[in-house]
Amino acid sequence: MSGCGADRLASAGYARHLCPMSPFHSHMQIALAEARAAAARGEVPVGAVITSPDGQVIAAAGNRTREVRDPTAHAEMLAIRAACAHLGQERLTGFDIHVTLEPCAMCAMAIAHARLRRLYYGAADPKSGGVAHGARVFTHPQAHHVPEIYDGIDARAAEALMREFFRKLR
Repeated sequence: MSGCGADRLASAGYARHLCPMSPFHSHMQIALAEARAAAARGEVPVGAVITSPDGQVIAAAGNRTREVRDPTAHAEMLAIRAACAHLGQERLTGFDIHVTLEPCAMCAMAIAHARLRRLYYGAADPKSGGVAHGARVFTHPQAHHVPEIYDGIDARAAEALMREFFRKLR
């Protein structure tokens, strides 16, 4: 884990949104399992997990864009939808999301709209990421909510999964 990623994210305007390290239990292994299941279905291997304020897993999902023919069926979107449906509410205030890959701009805005407390992600995504790369959604005044952001969680495992998936496609 690279800590809060404060050095890199501070240069992108996130310093005011990062908090000191606190007791942490990673749920990235569950997200990686969802990503592996997505890869087995022929989907880009991304997995996401939503956890409650007390650390209980509320929802988990992997990408399903091809399976359900829906370009918005990213792991983060599916996990957020499932958690909201399970809880019977549209906000996930106090809840956390663990994602194997840096969320794209669409998913980052969904994280903001859901009011998720913390975003933990594994691999950076310089090509399509929307947090530390690309749109940098949380630096814009239109982002009405900014979660605490922690990057690099099990990044090597997430990167290896992505590399292997795309190697097989070539």
